[in-house]
Order: sequence, then C-alpha cells, then structure tokens
Amino acid sequence: MDLFNDWVKTTGIYNLSWENFVMFGVAFFFMYLAIKKNMESYELLPIGLGVIIANLPLAGMATFDPSTGVHQSSGIFGVIFYYTLSFWNILPPIIFLGLGAITDFSPLINNPKTLLLGAAAQIGIFVSFWGASLTGQFSLKEAASIGIIGGADGPTTIFLTSSLAPDLLGITAVIAYSYMAAVAFIQPPIMKLLTTKKERTIVMKDAGPVNNKLKILFPNIAMFLIILVVPRSAPLISMFMIGNILKESNVVPRLVDAASNELINLSTIFLMITIGTQLNGPEVINIKTLLILGLGLVAFAVGSGSGIILAKIMNLFLKEKINPLIGSAGVSAVPMAARISHHIGQEEDSNNFLLAHAMGPNVAGVIGSAVIAGLFLSLLN
Repeated sequence: MDLFNDWVKTTGIYNLSWENFVMFGVAFFFMYLAIKKNMESYELLPIGLGVIIANLPLAGMATFDPSTGVHQSSGIFGVIFYYTLSFWNILPPIIFLGLGAITDFSPLINNPKTLLLGAAAQIGIFVSFWGASLTGQFSLKEAASIGIIGGADGPTTIFLTSSLAPDLLGITAVIAYSYMAAVAFIQPPIMKLLTTKKERTIVMKDAGPVNNKLKILFPNIAMFLIILVVPRSAPLISMFMIGNILKESNVVPRLVDAASNELINLSTIFLMITIGTQLNGPEVINIKTLLILGLGLVAFAVGSGSGIILAKIMNLFLKEKINPLIGSAGVSAVPMAARISHHIGQEEDSNNFLLAHAMGPNVAGVIGSAVIAGLFLSLLN
C-alpha cells in the first residue's frame, strides 16, 4: 500500500493545483480565439499549447538549470528558452529578418510626416514604464519590460524582457500578443472618442509608386543612422532592414522566400510554444500579473490615442490634412492596426481608402518600439 501511495504522489494528477486549472482555461481560451475566431492564430495557438505543457505537473518540459551542467535531464523548451532567449536572445531578431522581408516602406517614404505619428504612439510605453515604477512592485528593468507592451510588438517585448526581466517573459509576451489580437476591440472606441465625423472622412491623396532606388536607400540609411545613435537596437533594427534590403534588391528571391516563410515560421513555432511554457499557474497567478495586465492596457490605449492627437495637432499647420484615424496605427501591431484605421474610415465613407496611408505610421511604430527597446537596454542593462 505504501508503494502505491508513493506512486500516486509521483503522478501529475496528485500534484495538480487550482492555479494549473486556471491556466488550462487560459490556454483553451487562446486556442478558441486562434481556431474559431482566427485571431493572431500563428501566435495564440502555439502559446496556448505551451501553456498546457507548462501546467502538466512534473512533466519537466520547461526545466533547465545551466549551473548543473546536466543537459540530458533538461526539458526541450527549457533548453530552447535558455539558449535562444535568455542566453543568446536570437529568435526575436530572426523574426525581425522575416518581417523586414515582407515589409513595404513605400507609404512611409511617400509621406515622411507619418514617421512622427509612429513616434507619438510610443508615448504609451513611457507612461506605462513610469506607472509600473511608481507602484513600488517592480524594478526599473521590470518596468521597462512592462512598458514595452505598449508598442504592441510581440518580438520586441520578448527581446527586451529576455535581457532585462526574464522572470516576466512569459506573462509580458502573452499580454503583448493578447492586446495585438484585441486591436479590433480596444482601438475603435478610442478612435471614435478622439475624432469627429468630419475628421474621420478626410480623404488623403495617393502619392503613387516609389522609385526602387529610394526603396533600397531608405532601409540602408535608416539602419546606418539608428544604430549609430542607439547601438543596442542593432539586433532588431539591422535584421529588419537587412530583410527589407534583400526584398527590395529583387536579385535574391530564394533568400527572401526563405526569410519570409520557412525561417520566420520555424522561429515562430519554437518561440511561441516556449513562451507559453513559461506560464506555470502557481508562478504567474498573483497581484503582479494583474498589475502588468492593467499597465499593458494603459500603455496600448495611450499609444493609440497619442498618435491620433498628434495627427490632429499637425492638421492645424498642414495644407493637405492627415486623417487622424491613421495615427492609431502608430502602434506596432502590423498590419492589424492599419486595417482598423482603414475599416473605421470606411464606416464613415466607403470610398475612403486609408490602408496604404496607415501603413506608414504602422511601420514607423515597429521601428520606434525597437529603438526604444535599444534605449532601455543602453540605460538599464
């Protein structure tokens, strides 16, 4: 009988806690959003599967202790977490390479003013950073990792948190991707609150195609200047711009195809499942998680609103007006935020096509959040 009791204590069933069941619910909710609602499916589905793995007691799939030197008993996702995120932090830059290979800078080159909208949308990051600091619950490094959620850029959040606050990596990454998936619910009320019907019907002129030489020059110059000013942003910025240069060169289609398909897909699989495995119920269900959830929402909302407000201010001085709706696309949720700007504009005028214009601040937001991540690394790490 004692042998039987000893065996029972070694089972996962015996070691389940109520926190594990809560996280199972979270995992199935993510899977529901991914499968039934088609919301951020490439991220939420593998994250949900990772959460299930993390909350199966004694499975050990996410365990790894580099100090022991014993790798054979380590879990596969623990090894992936340590070597590709905590130690080397290579998966987010690889994803940025793929993102660069599918990005078109034409809207930003055609209308450089929209770069300011992308910059304004990063204000939410700093609001949340200082908010987290003032709670007294988080260090400056943790506050920076929470603030970057406001950029609504999952890979950047993962990149920064892996270096500054790896203990918060799972929860900050999941919250960032959750808010990216919830763009369609969070942004429209803010956009309608801060704009008038007249502003929402502003029609922006199409500037036409961009010279291919400019398309190649832009990422080269941007990479050169940004990395000179903020060197710690180099892993993300350089890979993003290299991917784009490969695309715009039109001479290496196989490399572009590999970066934008196989490479980014493989990285996404390992990255998202590994992030999910960091969400063990007993470790993440606490008051800090609720604070991070709230601060992340504040950062995202402030970022969305700041871009709109700057567009309204710019219109006081511009002859050719900017539709303020595209200001909310300054957060880095590409291309979801740009699509929402276009959708809200079409609700007011079905002949108003804002998608191409909104992609300008949207791409600028990706650059902006990566630069701020580099700035935080320079100052805090």
